[in-house]
Amino acid sequence: MSDPGSDRFVRTHLKTRQLVLLVELGRHGSILHAAQAANLTQPAASKLLSELEYALGVQLFERLARGIAPTWYGEVMIRRAGAALAEMDAAHQEVMELLSGLSGRVSIGAVMTPSTGLVPKAVTLLRSRHARLNILISVDTSKLLIQRLRAGELDLVVGRILDTESAAELNFEPLTDEPHSLIVRAGHPLLSRSNLGLQDLAGEAWILPPSGSILRDRLTALFLSRGLDQPAETVETIALPVITSLLLGSDMLVALPKQIVQTYLDSGLLAVLPYELGLRMDLYGIVTRKQHRLSPGAQAMLDTLREVATKSPS
Repeated sequence: MSDPGSDRFVRTHLKTRQLVLLVELGRHGSILHAAQAANLTQPAASKLLSELEYALGVQLFERLARGIAPTWYGEVMIRRAGAALAEMDAAHQEVMELLSGLSGRVSIGAVMTPSTGLVPKAVTLLRSRHARLNILISVDTSKLLIQRLRAGELDLVVGRILDTESAAELNFEPLTDEPHSLIVRAGHPLLSRSNLGLQDLAGEAWILPPSGSILRDRLTALFLSRGLDQPAETVETIALPVITSLLLGSDMLVALPKQIVQTYLDSGLLAVLPYELGLRMDLYGIVTRKQHRLSPGAQAMLDTLREVATKSPS
C-alpha cells in the first residue's frame, strides 16, 4: 500500500522538469550545463531545484566553487528520477509495441560467461520468433550492470547481486556458478612444468578483470593467503577479443571458465594449465527489478532466457 504522504508529495510538488533536471545535474555537476541539457534557463533550473529541496526539507546538492555535488539525499533522488523517467519511456515503448505487434527495444546486461553462451542462444531464439525486436546487449561487471538496472537503463541483467542495498530492490533467479581454469597459449613454457605452485604463477604476466570485481578480489585473496605478492605484470580487461589476442600473442595467462574459450581449446590454439585454482564464483542468475512490470519485449526476453537456461547443461 502506498504511503499517503509520499503520494501527496508526488502529486503536489514533483514536476517532470525537476526529474529531468535532477538527472542532468547528476551527469554534469553544473547548474548551467544541466539547465542547457534540460532546455531550461539557469534561473529556472535554480528555482526548480530550490522548490524541490524546500518540499523535501533537505539539501540535495552542495554548492561548490566550481559546480555542485550531490549529497546522499541528492544521490537517491538522481537515481530514482532516472528510474522514473526510464519507466515513462518504457510505458511509451510498450504502448507502441501493443499498437504494432511485438517490437521495440530490449536492453539486457550480462557478465562475461553468459554473454558467450546463454545470452546469444536466447537472443537468437527470441529473434526467430519476434524479428522486429531491437535487442541491445551490454557486457560488463555485475556491479556496473546492477547500477544501470536500478537506474532503469537496462531491462534485465544476467549477473550477480553483490550488495544488500541492491538486493532489497531486485529479484534474483539463480542459474549456475563458474569454475575457473588457468588458460594460456599452446606451447606456453609452464605447460611443460610439473608440480606447478602458486608461487610460480605469481611471477607470470596476468590478464585480470578490473579492481572491485569478484574474480579480482578472490585472486587477490588467494595470493595474500599464501603470503605472496600480487603479479607485477598485468593487463586489465574483460573484453574477450582482447583477452584471446593477448593470450595467442604472448606468454600471459588468465583465469576463465573453460567454456568461454572452448573453441580455441578444441582447435589447439589455447590450453589449460595443470594447476587447480580452486576458485568458484558465486551463482549468477537473471536479475530484474521488483515491482516493475517489464515491457512485452523484455518479458519475452526473460521467458526465452529461462527456456534456454532450462535446456542448457549447467
